[in-house]
Amino acid sequence: MFSIEHGFDATVITLVDEGEGDTPPAEDVIVSAFEECITLTQPDPRNGEPVQITLTMGQVRDLVAALNLPEGVYRR
Repeated sequence: MFSIEHGFDATVITLVDEGEGDTPPAEDVIVSAFEECITLTQPDPRNGEPVQITLTMGQVRDLVAALNLPEGVYRR
């Protein structure tokens, strides 16, 4: 399940893990899309503190391309 919210300076997508079978659900992941970068935020299950990763738009393009390619090393 996920939600999408459009704000003035960012689009925020929240990914909600509902768990599968006997696996307990993971913490929600918040994806914030800004003009210059994408951030991914998720609470650390050990201490509850948020952990954030920032990707440049170039890194996002590389990630999207990588999801559709076979194993190997590539240069865009």
